[in-house]
Amino acid sequence: MATKAQVGVYYFPNYHKDAVNERRHGAGWTEWELVKAATPRFPGHEQPKVPLWGYEDEADPQVMARKIDAAADHGIDSFIFDWYWYDGAPFLHGALECGFLEAPNNGRLKFSLMWANHDWIEIMPATRHKPYPVLSEGAQSEAQFILATNYMIERYFSHPSYWRVDGGLYFSFYELMKLIEGFDGSIEETARILNDFRVRVRAAGLGELHLNAVVWGIENLPGERRIEDVNNLLDQLGFDSITSYVWIHHDYLPDFPATDYAKYRDIAVRNFAKFTNEYKLPYFPNVSMGWDSSPRTIQSDVFDELGYPHTPVLTGNTPEQFRIALQQASDFFASSGAAAPILTINSWNEWTEGSYIEPDTVYGMQYLQAIAGVFGSK
Repeated sequence: MATKAQVGVYYFPNYHKDAVNERRHGAGWTEWELVKAATPRFPGHEQPKVPLWGYEDEADPQVMARKIDAAADHGIDSFIFDWYWYDGAPFLHGALECGFLEAPNNGRLKFSLMWANHDWIEIMPATRHKPYPVLSEGAQSEAQFILATNYMIERYFSHPSYWRVDGGLYFSFYELMKLIEGFDGSIEETARILNDFRVRVRAAGLGELHLNAVVWGIENLPGERRIEDVNNLLDQLGFDSITSYVWIHHDYLPDFPATDYAKYRDIAVRNFAKFTNEYKLPYFPNVSMGWDSSPRTIQSDVFDELGYPHTPVLTGNTPEQFRIALQQASDFFASSGAAAPILTINSWNEWTEGSYIEPDTVYGMQYLQAIAGVFGSK
């Protein structure tokens, strides 16, 4: 019998109060403000999106408990929390630390981290004019890296719900070139520092790390740099696997202002086989629910194609069209014979990038039901 695929869903934690956000945007601000303010930018544009459960505080354990139950009930194995560390301290960690880790039912769902180590830029909302101000630098020194990873070891890695892949604690990096930049641009130093990370995890009695690299071919956020020789670099750095964050990291959306989801899906799913064959490390395919970053732009501006977040929008991404993408991933696993198939999904709640499976007032639980129908227990 084929091994059941594990499903990890990215979780973007900007829907709770955070002191840094409040200094920048005012008391009580969360990214729900951009969700509420979104407007249609072209004929047929479906905005604003409205969450079925309301504009909830994800740092509330009872609020997070409902998310955990919904995910676990619909075939999801893990939340992969986007995790941030800037200026010597964690950022947007309340959803995980106050919400998930305090939720009474967190034993029902695994969690893991993807260090979102990109520059934090001022796009809440973005003007038409670039470059956008950099509010916090993503590149970290070795001293900061040790501080941040010791924080993870002490607070997260020993938790019984931390997700392990092939026996190792799953830990992903969003921006490998930014990681290397923080270590004076040296691949050798980066390899040494990552190995030290593994040693510290073992010394804490936690076993092995499973280091995962998010890889793409298209720079999306300003300041991103793609990897030119993926196989050589990841071999030197000692990584264990590769995945993607979102489809638009690999293929341009061909039509502006709107690209049909089914048309784009036919392009994106070809990457399942392409990357599996191209990369020496195991590749974990990705399915994206949609794309619409227009809520992160000033709504009164003309909507032109100016680069992120002024990008084309995926339309027609109904639950049924999303289910087809999931089925194509499942069929790929069956045909490829992957020993331990893993799928990443974008995402639980990227509301302002138009890629969310959390229930809204139009489709309710149908995106979750699509996952359950393909990857739930048989």
